Amino acid sequence: MEAETVTGLTPLLVIVTAAVVAPLVVDVLGRWVVLPGVVLEIALGVLIGPSGVGLVEENDVITAASGMGLALLMFMAGYEIDVSRVGGGTLRRAGAAWTCALGLGLGAAWLLLGWSQTALIIGLALTTTALGTVLPILRDSGVLDSVFGARVLASGTVGEFAPIVVIALLLSGYRPLTGSLLLLAFFAVAVLAAWRMSRGTSARIQRLVRVTLGTSTQLAVRLCLLVVVFMLWVSTILGLDSVLGSFAAGIIVRVMLFNNHPGEVEEVETRMTAVSYGVFIPVFFVVTGVRFDLPALVSDWGAVATVPMFLLLFLLIRGLPVWLLCRKGLSGHEGVALALFSATALPLLVVLTTIGTRAGDMNSAHAAALVGAGMLSVLIFPQVGLVLVGRARVRTHAGEPAATDG
Repeated sequence: MEAETVTGLTPLLVIVTAAVVAPLVVDVLGRWVVLPGVVLEIALGVLIGPSGVGLVEENDVITAASGMGLALLMFMAGYEIDVSRVGGGTLRRAGAAWTCALGLGLGAAWLLLGWSQTALIIGLALTTTALGTVLPILRDSGVLDSVFGARVLASGTVGEFAPIVVIALLLSGYRPLTGSLLLLAFFAVAVLAAWRMSRGTSARIQRLVRVTLGTSTQLAVRLCLLVVVFMLWVSTILGLDSVLGSFAAGIIVRVMLFNNHPGEVEEVETRMTAVSYGVFIPVFFVVTGVRFDLPALVSDWGAVATVPMFLLLFLLIRGLPVWLLCRKGLSGHEGVALALFSATALPLLVVLTTIGTRAGDMNSAHAAALVGAGMLSVLIFPQVGLVLVGRARVRTHAGEPAATDG
């Protein structure tokens, strides 16, 4: 029994080791290039997985840890949504840009593949934005709280949430009418939960949240995780994708904290960030690399050729509408940077390709090509975007007008 336990934990040990090694390598390489930790985590996953040296094969423990990582990644993306910052015209323009991208994406996929489930998956994948992936980059670079950061947040919110809704409607296995009714039921539960969380909690709960932040009890963190698991349970019961539940949980927890515990918001966020980005989310990205089917990709040169094509389509289909409709009030460099950040794609690509391959609608080679293009988008686009934002800041400091939100 003990031998079986050790055997089951060994792959997890290797994965956690890779998650620790990734930021160390990023720090060393930082002398020459700014490399997102996410990309290196996935690359290390490929190296240690079946496509590399074969140290790790997925088991139930790894699957559970990776699933929790994806849930917390989407939770943190939902938590970052501040309606006061992205509301009004900013959010409407972001919505219009995503709607244009949806039409362009489905049209391009139809032209390439004809109308099929695969075309639907690829067309939808071209409209996503890796909000949960680029948020740490924006936060670490100090631009998240700027007007530019608010624009990326609005574009990413729509680019993350809207595809999740379409996944629930069209790719959940239900007929559209049934899927719509179940989706409405989910939103009803989410709104009810948000309303209840926004109401005043008892004085005892408020006191316990406050006094246990510095103890081993950590009631606030436990409440946050309870909301995550509850919304995951609701989405699963309704047969909807779990990422929808996780994303909604982030929004609900933000409402709960800002209405009931405003004095503890920063401390709770720090602790949830530590749990999410310090433990589970790196595991999810390493496991994404473990699952990456590199042999299938390199054995199909046609699929390899689609990697740069998908990368270009991310820019044209997702980035171009954002640049055209959402750059108002930004400098020229910031407008291009906004399009680049919006054109990043990764977590939902993993979700979509998993759905496609499990259903038999997408082969492993093309799924790997799409995920590979997403990895390149996260590696390349934010780096170019940050350079452009830096140039815009230099010009602003030199006396040119600063960007305004409007």
